[in-house]
Amino acid sequence: MRSMDVERIAAELDIRNVIARLAQLADSGGLDEYLSLLTNDVVWAMPASPHVGLAASERRGHDEIAAGARARVADGLQGPGTDTMHTVTTTTVRVASDDEATARSSFIFWVNISTEPAAKSIGRYDDTFTRTSDGWKLSHRSITFG
Repeated sequence: MRSMDVERIAAELDIRNVIARLAQLADSGGLDEYLSLLTNDVVWAMPASPHVGLAASERRGHDEIAAGARARVADGLQGPGTDTMHTVTTTTVRVASDDEATARSSFIFWVNISTEPAAKSIGRYDDTFTRTSDGWKLSHRSITFG
C-alpha cells in the first residue's frame, strides 16, 4: 500500500472519530473536550427544529458554541441527566488535501433512552474539517433535518 493511501485512511479514521466523539460529548457533557474538537473560528449552522423546539441559529467560534450547548443542557435537550442520545450513521469522508476534508453523516436524536426510546429528529451533518497542529478539527457544520 502506498504511503499516500495510508495517510488518507488515517485522516478518514481521525475524522470519523471526531464526528463520533462530538456526538458522545453532546450526550455526556465534557464541554471543554467538545470545544477542543473544533477550530477556533468554527461555524455551526442549524435550521429551526420544530421537533425539539429550537430556533434557527448560526453560531461562530468557541464562545457562541459553548453558549448554545449550555442553553440546550439548561433546556434539557442534551447532556447528562437529559435521557437523550445522538446516534451518527452512514458517514462518508472525502479528504480533499493534506489539511482539508469534508464529511456527510446521517443522525438520529433519541429521547427517553432509558424508558421508552423514541426518535425525536433525524437529519444530516455536512461537515468541513481542517487539519491543525493538534489534529483534525471540525471547522464548519451545517445541519439539515428530515
